[in-house]
Amino acid sequence: MWKTAIEDAIDKIRNNIAKFGDAYPHVGQQGRYSGLLNANQEWTSGFWPGMLWLAYEYTKDPLFRDAAVKKVESFSNRLRTNDSIDHHDIGFLYSLSSKAQWIIEKDEAAKELTLKAADKLMTRWRVKGQFIQAWGPLGDKEQGGRIIIDCLMNLPLLFWASQTTGDDSYAKAAVIHAEKSRRYLVRGDDSSYHTFHFDQESGEPLGGSTAQGYRNGSTWTRGQAWGVYGFALSYRYTRDPLYLETSKRMAKYFLRHLPEDQVALWDIDVPSDPVPYRDSSASAIICAGLLELIELLPSDDIDRDELQQGLERSITSLMTKYATIGNRDSEGLLQHGSYSVRGGNAPDDFMIWGDYYYLEALLRLERGMKGYWYES
Repeated sequence: MWKTAIEDAIDKIRNNIAKFGDAYPHVGQQGRYSGLLNANQEWTSGFWPGMLWLAYEYTKDPLFRDAAVKKVESFSNRLRTNDSIDHHDIGFLYSLSSKAQWIIEKDEAAKELTLKAADKLMTRWRVKGQFIQAWGPLGDKEQGGRIIIDCLMNLPLLFWASQTTGDDSYAKAAVIHAEKSRRYLVRGDDSSYHTFHFDQESGEPLGGSTAQGYRNGSTWTRGQAWGVYGFALSYRYTRDPLYLETSKRMAKYFLRHLPEDQVALWDIDVPSDPVPYRDSSASAIICAGLLELIELLPSDDIDRDELQQGLERSITSLMTKYATIGNRDSEGLLQHGSYSVRGGNAPDDFMIWGDYYYLEALLRLERGMKGYWYES
């Protein structure tokens, strides 16, 4: 059932290797990635090598492996020369590039690079506030006390580093941050804030806000999807049942607020007039996250059927209504993703992370292949 979509995606990745060259896709512009390629400087740069590694695992074609290895070299240069990585998305960058190479090939240099990336992420741990600062430098007046829900997907890098080195300081920071995220980013009705602010000196909670959602009290669907997948991963590493329960509750909220075609709007609370933008990337993330969550649930869990049916409806809709299957010249896999609607930045185009999670979900369904958030 999934094979046609996978083969179509593999063909597009093969074609894009030559189109992208040494550069990295980020978001689409008028239906093309190639108009906005960058030199490994965005938070999204890891998703392209992640797709290359997935393509190599699926096909064993050395073309994909060679292209992925070349990208890992670029990530080594980025970590060595770029001290301006002033954000927390180091897990997104290095889990899908160098850690993927370590998982697949057990390459020692890739492992060491990934451990250095974990150390870089730990420089964002704020001892006074007891959280990982999302954006900006230490002490920044606006950003210094902010966490964001996306960071749950960066925590696996720290859990992995503790497993790999035996140094539990990485995992301790990850657990504290995950617990703060559970307590303050997830609301009582199982919806979520995009971001939350703390006093930088005392760690006292100040309140939630949004950066990309419709308004501060709304539910940005991509953030909700990060929460589903991220808390499931925190459970995989810690076996704390609170994380599994939180992931499940957030997943049910997401699925119960989908429009008729089962692909997410960019924000759950956005008005219906005018017709709001979709975010196929949020639905791609939720499909990958649901696969993780369902695998971790007990076989007799009362919500398993609801989650499984929601997964199947969403991935089927992505394949049949949003994917570019059959369009050989397309550079992207999923249409109608949104980056920042409020900011007017790519509100309706390809999103490289949407393409990555869509492929990850398809490969997990077809062959049981997982992404690179942990070593299976």
